[in-house]
Amino acid sequence: MKNPASISAFGQHLRRLREDRGLSLQMLADESNVAKPTLFRVETAKATPTLDLLVSLARGLNVTVRDLVDIPDFENLDEA
Repeated sequence: MKNPASISAFGQHLRRLREDRGLSLQMLADESNVAKPTLFRVETAKATPTLDLLVSLARGLNVTVRDLVDIPDFENLDEA
């Protein structure tokens, strides 16, 4: 994994977006047609999302891909 801080920040951002909409992992899995274990791995930074997954998640969350990847304070991440 080349940018672990970015992947972790994305996972946290995804979880916030999901929880802000009152969705469980299973509900988002159903809405986005993505397996629940995959969502869990992305949220916990154990997996890196592909473009296909990002599109599916954006649709499931009813946001644009741009909104999905617009991580607050992204510029301040430590890319160790």
